[in-house]
Amino acid sequence: MSPPVPSPPPRLISDELWALVEPLIPPRRPALHGRTGRPRTSDRDVLEGIAFVLSTGIGWAKLPTELGYGSGWTCWRPMHEWAEAGVFDRLHQSVLDRLGETGRLDWSRASLDSVSVRAKRGVS
Repeated sequence: MSPPVPSPPPRLISDELWALVEPLIPPRRPALHGRTGRPRTSDRDVLEGIAFVLSTGIGWAKLPTELGYGSGWTCWRPMHEWAEAGVFDRLHQSVLDRLGETGRLDWSRASLDSVSVRAKRGVS
């Protein structure tokens, strides 16, 4: 009798959130001609791996490949490429826009401080 196949972990990125993220991700560079090796991990699985590491606090090197997200390096490299490309900044704006459109954003609890907005010189 073979050991039971583990079920995949529940999705950390909902279909609704993925629909916002997917168009923001820049196209991947094509693989080098004739390159062999493992197939690439999907962008959604990479994002799931990023969310897993950031939500659990484990180190990138300790990301279990059994979860199906690829290695820590597989997730870390695109996270930095996407951050440099502004994906997460645009995603933040998209989420705020979506929440505002659906009336689920409560601006009455928002605040700014001097780190967020610079005061003009001589104005108190």
